[in-house]
Amino acid sequence: MLRDALAITVRNRQRMVRVKLRSLQSFAARALNECLRLPARRSAVLKELSEVSVVLVSDRRMADLHRRFLNKAGPTDVITFQHGEIVISAETARRQARAFRTSLEHELCLYIAHGLLHLRGFDDQTSAGTAEMKRLQEKLVASLL
Repeated sequence: MLRDALAITVRNRQRMVRVKLRSLQSFAARALNECLRLPARRSAVLKELSEVSVVLVSDRRMADLHRRFLNKAGPTDVITFQHGEIVISAETARRQARAFRTSLEHELCLYIAHGLLHLRGFDDQTSAGTAEMKRLQEKLVASLL
């Protein structure tokens, strides 16, 4: 029996930063397909999911999630949940884009790629893992954006 294709949706649940939702949705679909081609890690859940949901939120909402689920204060850029939800702070992305002199779209795409890599089983808990994820997400964005 053939499995239905894995769906990915991008939703904007914040009002602080104007985003190009259609462009992000297109990038997310292409990045998902590329991530599914990567060798899965032991903790990969991506192929078992029926849907991946990318949700753009405010710093305030992200700080709440960061505290509640990771016991850390303040907002962060992206949190990935193993049930298939990737939560991204649009305000943090805007600040990081200015700091790194990139575009908001580039930064948001990096975070989408980062979340998808986590769902594929990649981890950034070690310096080697962080370096590998950074290289892979930069490669994905460069080839798909």
